Amino acid sequence: MGKFLAVLIAICAIGGGGLLYYQQVYAYYHEITPNGTDDVQITSQVTGMPESVPYDAFQAIDAESSPIRYRACFTTRLDHATLTDSYVPATDAVPLVGPKWFDCFDAKEVGKALEDGAAQAFVAQENIHYGIDRIVAIHTDGRGWAWNQINRCGEVVFDGQPAPDGCPPPPQGY
Repeated sequence: MGKFLAVLIAICAIGGGGLLYYQQVYAYYHEITPNGTDDVQITSQVTGMPESVPYDAFQAIDAESSPIRYRACFTTRLDHATLTDSYVPATDAVPLVGPKWFDCFDAKEVGKALEDGAAQAFVAQENIHYGIDRIVAIHTDGRGWAWNQINRCGEVVFDGQPAPDGCPPPPQGY
């Protein structure tokens, strides 16, 4: 009887671990169908509003389970001089690791390109969800990536503290 229970526990643990892995890596993600016009936006230095930028080869995923699961890849013809002169830079851009099966988005590669200066990061949209900003990074070779990351307001409010000065008030339930 003891061996049977040990095998049963092992099977349940392996099955539960497999289910948990599947849910984290595959279950909640869905592909985003591009609309071809405003899938890639960056905040203008002049207007302070997101503006559509030209892009090709857009691929993106998202998940309803978390506002920071968004990842996108694209290409653009915009050069860095135009980007730097026209759009708001993101000073604290840290690409978040995505699922391995979405292989166009490699957070380590993007992070290294940002560190080396081969890519520049820009604010796509502040507070796309409360406390979450969308960031766009564009490489000198025209490859681009986008992801959502927690901003300074979100870091504080999500820890249960009141919103710091300069932050919008959190919505009900935070």
